[in-house]
Amino acid sequence: MSISEANNSSGSVSEFILLGFPCRRDIQIVLFVMFSLIYLLTLMGNTSIICAVWSSRKLHTPMYILLANFSFLEICYVSSDVPKMLANIISQTKSISYAGCLLQFYFFFSMCAAEGYFLSAMSFDRFLAICRPLHYPTIMTHHLCARLVVFCWAGGFLSILMPAVLMSRVPFCGPNIIDHFFCDLGPLLALSCAPVPKTTLTCATVSSLIIFITFLYILGSYTFVLRAVLRVPAGSGRNKAFSTCASHFLVVSLFYGSVMVMYVSPGSRSHPGTQKFVTLFYCMATPFFNPLIYSLRNKDMKDALRKVLGTLSKEIPKNADK
Repeated sequence: MSISEANNSSGSVSEFILLGFPCRRDIQIVLFVMFSLIYLLTLMGNTSIICAVWSSRKLHTPMYILLANFSFLEICYVSSDVPKMLANIISQTKSISYAGCLLQFYFFFSMCAAEGYFLSAMSFDRFLAICRPLHYPTIMTHHLCARLVVFCWAGGFLSILMPAVLMSRVPFCGPNIIDHFFCDLGPLLALSCAPVPKTTLTCATVSSLIIFITFLYILGSYTFVLRAVLRVPAGSGRNKAFSTCASHFLVVSLFYGSVMVMYVSPGSRSHPGTQKFVTLFYCMATPFFNPLIYSLRNKDMKDALRKVLGTLSKEIPKNADK
């Protein structure tokens, strides 16, 4: 593998080397096959949820519209870093351009922020549906749902705009070797050839605010939801409400648990192996498990998925005959 410090005419780094998973070639091939399979299954799972919501009129409600957008977000989220990681596993150079690294940083963390906003919007929807059921149809209209969707997408990209601009001004003189599989914040700042306290403080403040504000809001919402569900007499209504909220909270726990270990735990950043494992979990495992969690615990979603799969199974033989 070539690990040259490629510099441009101005003396700054023009590309970075992503070490990824330095191991024997046969193990790298196994990792490539395994990660490729997880990536494809993630795309298929989240795409199937989008198709199910789009094809079933019964699912044209705010909860499922938010879920479909969340699934599309997961596709964008996992595609912001995994394809490059897979390419670098089988590549000899393992390089990424300076501009490509900054773009990957911006899009990955924008999707990460948008995921927190969407999880907050979904918890708000469940809070209204369970704690304010009589007011739910008048409050959670399709107009409000559309505004929430726009806010989550725009908020994700705008939240990371300032950190991305500041990162573009960080001086990189060399070395250009990142001991990670994508352009993460910590490894990038570690390569700076001059102290950048303002950039470090701004990035830490923005990430902490997004993580803790959204997490505390979600936690508060589901606390009220849980109290309301426990007051409902035992029966199908209580079981359905509890099952829906349990699946939502499980997704929240997977995402925020791994993110907090990565960006809040003081010792996690000092160990590259731990850093890679935790990052791999929240950037690949959570988008992979989310479709399973939402579809397996929701009868309406399972029925819509069966309908979509049934339609596809009928169309494939027809196209083959043609």
